Amino acid sequence: MTLEGNLDKLYEERFREEQLGSKISIWQALCEGFFQQFIPDGATVLDIGAGYCEFINHIKCQKKFAVDLNAKISRFSNPDVSVVNCPSTRLETFQDQSIDVVFISNFLEHLKSKEEVHLTLSEAYRVLRSSGRIMILQPNIRFLSREYWDFFDHVVPLSDRSLAEVLHLVGFEIEKIIPKFLPYTTKSKIPKNISLVKLYLKIPFAWRLFGKQAFALARKP
Repeated sequence: MTLEGNLDKLYEERFREEQLGSKISIWQALCEGFFQQFIPDGATVLDIGAGYCEFINHIKCQKKFAVDLNAKISRFSNPDVSVVNCPSTRLETFQDQSIDVVFISNFLEHLKSKEEVHLTLSEAYRVLRSSGRIMILQPNIRFLSREYWDFFDHVVPLSDRSLAEVLHLVGFEIEKIIPKFLPYTTKSKIPKNISLVKLYLKIPFAWRLFGKQAFALARKP
């Protein structure tokens, strides 16, 4: 069986069921304390590489879509989330200019090549309405030169600088780049208590100390 066919098994080992509760709590705090500010009222939001739907389940908007190749994603999505099983490089289910916000978290590094990264971002650009935004949370290899490769399915190395470059190449206008935002993984020594996570989000100095993931916010002209 191919690696792609074994992804659900790989992720089940990486994120044990007993750990999912704290992971979900962290994402609830991240959505409420940071990401929600970039989601307009009444927005249609697309989560690419949605995984366990931690983001799309907790964000507040009018319409929610989750894209992932894993056929089991529906087990984790809330009833108000429409799930689409398709490659990120071919979002054929979605019409041009039909989405207000695209969100991508810890996904681009799993693609097979930089060409697939470019295709994925190009598809995101296509489905976004004019002035629509893309948000990307991404392990930053500039600060993870060794740990980046501790995950077997990491393929494409990306930094905040190369991410900004490819976003410009696709046609996006960069609004914000935070090179050091969140710790590398939810298994890092970040507080798991929701109140403490929200406090972390309010102290940018702490990001510079513990942040290993970059955050990018860009707009389609």
